[in-house]
Amino acid sequence: MASGLQRRLMLLLLLPLCLLSFGSAWFDYQLAGDAAAQKDRQLLQLMPLLGDSVVAPGRDGDAPLLLLAPPIEEFLRLRVGLTAFAISDLQGQLLHGEPWLAGIVPATREPEFHSLEEGDVTYRLAVQRVPTAAGELVLVLADGSDPRLGWVRSVLWRVVLPNLALMLMVALAMKWAIDRALRPLTTLAEAVAHRSPRDLDPIDEQSSPAEVRPLVQSLNRLFGLVNAQAESQRRFVADAAHQLRTPLAGLQAQVEAWAQALNASVSPPPTGARYVSNKPPEPARQAQGEIRLKAEQLYKLRSATRRTSQLANQLLALSRADARNLDAQALQRVDLKALCEDLLQVHLDAATARQIDLGLETGPAHAMGNEWLLRELLGNLVDNAVRYTPAGGTVTLRCGMAEAEGSPDGPAPYLEVEDDGPGVPPPERSKVLERFYRLPGTQGEGSGLGLAIANEIARVHHGQLQLQGGAGGRGLRVRLVFPA
Repeated sequence: MASGLQRRLMLLLLLPLCLLSFGSAWFDYQLAGDAAAQKDRQLLQLMPLLGDSVVAPGRDGDAPLLLLAPPIEEFLRLRVGLTAFAISDLQGQLLHGEPWLAGIVPATREPEFHSLEEGDVTYRLAVQRVPTAAGELVLVLADGSDPRLGWVRSVLWRVVLPNLALMLMVALAMKWAIDRALRPLTTLAEAVAHRSPRDLDPIDEQSSPAEVRPLVQSLNRLFGLVNAQAESQRRFVADAAHQLRTPLAGLQAQVEAWAQALNASVSPPPTGARYVSNKPPEPARQAQGEIRLKAEQLYKLRSATRRTSQLANQLLALSRADARNLDAQALQRVDLKALCEDLLQVHLDAATARQIDLGLETGPAHAMGNEWLLRELLGNLVDNAVRYTPAGGTVTLRCGMAEAEGSPDGPAPYLEVEDDGPGVPPPERSKVLERFYRLPGTQGEGSGLGLAIANEIARVHHGQLQLQGGAGGRGLRVRLVFPA
């Protein structure tokens, strides 16, 4: 936008200057034409006096006797080197004057005007057949001071080149002035272009030029509308997830109780009980079959209830992590080692049930952040690792200080979870950070929100979530690097 305005302003300012230069050249030409017309009239007025200067014919073929009139002498004396005359007969033979003016014979007695270059001087010639004392002769007067004859050279040196230099200096001055004048607009455009999609704070109107303030006000109104809509959506998701947690928790508790009751009902008969035959009676077998069928259905219902409850919790965590007011909250000093130890105890039973070796490799490390959000992040990473690592695999939690790549600020704290499961192909690593995205062919339960929540929490903490391959090229290693 600034570039387009610069081009338009330069064009609109330079165009009148160019027209002014052409007008100046045309005006100079008109002045030269007026002066040349006056010179022509002067030559015509001197022509009869030159004819009167021939006072008598020559004897025995000699040239006629010439006695120049005082105005002719003054004309020749005042412009030495720029004036000349010639007198010749009707055949063009020179009688008096400059040889280079001979040979011009007009067909009529009307005066004629010509231009002739001689000795780097362009002369204006007046030629006329005039009756004299020696008969009708051809008279020529030449004047090299005619301004119109040197008009091209005069325009080149006195008009075109000075105007070109002037336009060049004016263009540079205008560019500098336009750059300075449009700098606030350019700064505004860069500030809007470099804004994060989540940064909807209003732009300071006072720091903008008065001509741009209506645009800034319109942008601020748009930011306000988008912010209100986004806030409404976040509030709806948070409220819906929060309201779903209570009935889902109650439903899950009832399903768990029913599952325990069914497990007790399908348990083997007490010791000492015997049937007459090797098989239980037919009604008993039917009853046990129905109970097993109901148990399978109940297990599916319990699994669905657990997934729905986990999804509601993840939606609530995602909404909280996405809230803009988190950026304004005061950060706390979080002990990353203690956080890893707590999460190890929380997920140890689930890992043991899946025959997964859940280990811990920690060093002293502290980071500034929101402890409950970091707990949610690490919990999602460990839950994903335990969920998708096959039986007999390993999952390791790590924290400590490491040199940040390309950072001159020294070691930076980090959190890391590594597993030796199926991993994530490199082309898919950016996609798995999106919400509700799951790798094609992924086995097991999941909603595709775990890594999205972790990425959102990493953004809130101004950190970087890195997805890399595990040791030996197997599995996945997810690392959060905090600012140094």
